[in-house]
Amino acid sequence: MKYPRVLIISPALAGANNGNWQTAWRWSRMLHPVCEVSIAQSWNGEPFDVMLALHARRSADSIAQWARAKGVSADAPGLGVVLTGTDLYRDIQTDASAQASLAYAQRLVVLQECGPDALPTALRHKARVIFQSATPRETVVKTGQHLRAVMVGHLRDEKSPQTLFAAARLLQHHPDIFIDHIGEALDAELGAQAQACAAQCPHYRWLGGVPHEATRRHIQRAHVLVIASRMEGGAHVVMEAVCSGTPVLASKIAGNVGMLGPDYAGYFEHGDAQGLVQLLLRCRADQARATGLYGQLQAQCAQRAPLFAPATEQAALIALVHDLLPSTLHNEKAHPHASA
Repeated sequence: MKYPRVLIISPALAGANNGNWQTAWRWSRMLHPVCEVSIAQSWNGEPFDVMLALHARRSADSIAQWARAKGVSADAPGLGVVLTGTDLYRDIQTDASAQASLAYAQRLVVLQECGPDALPTALRHKARVIFQSATPRETVVKTGQHLRAVMVGHLRDEKSPQTLFAAARLLQHHPDIFIDHIGEALDAELGAQAQACAAQCPHYRWLGGVPHEATRRHIQRAHVLVIASRMEGGAHVVMEAVCSGTPVLASKIAGNVGMLGPDYAGYFEHGDAQGLVQLLLRCRADQARATGLYGQLQAQCAQRAPLFAPATEQAALIALVHDLLPSTLHNEKAHPHASA
């Protein structure tokens, strides 16, 4: 009996411990009951039944090599290309290798429900939405004496930390609203701006890089999570907040709307610090009332939480692999086995 063999191509491996690696590792574990799974940075020609390549541009060489081995220039059998934020909302617009990856793929995987809209119209029939997942956490009872917001994301342009800095300055005369900011300064100038903001605004704290488990506890204890990004493919911190009972205040970009839904009440326009401030003030004013904005956001996030359940992600992932398998393997029983 043949076991389906799946290769996950990740631009980064364990040492990087970034989003691509976390996805690759989680997916390898989820596929473990039904497939043999390996993770690599590139394909060396070893035979596999399915290849799932994370990132259209960074994995372009392996994607093209797989298509050549299959003797096709489009819809290569067994090939799934997973699109993250930067390739979905930037690279496929201008990068020839990323555009070629879209054509080579049999299936294109996006991580939130607005993702297919960013694809060329002629290729949208290949799209498959798979929400990533987070383990649920108990909703913590939070004080009504103040409101604490947390923003999680390394300091780089795509995350728009300048919006949070501006909001903190606008809230200087509201000592009952605290802001915690987690993330390393990948851009030195943005790190300097964070330090300056902390010096000017005592209620704003830049905590720098924080281990993942401690970050999850910060999210769990906060009243709201802020995500001000200009570009997201499906931010993991959003689902971690939703699965912890922490409402989200988010920039109204496709990647966030695809996670939280078009009718979500907690959006502000990208770059609009005043809009973010108004949402924070409204949450603070009625955080004790079930009928106000804060209670509405809690209810809306609770409704989205099942989308981010591990069992939901695992079922969607196994269905994708089954769809990509050669027809000769569809009716053969897979056995638990893995090597990752």
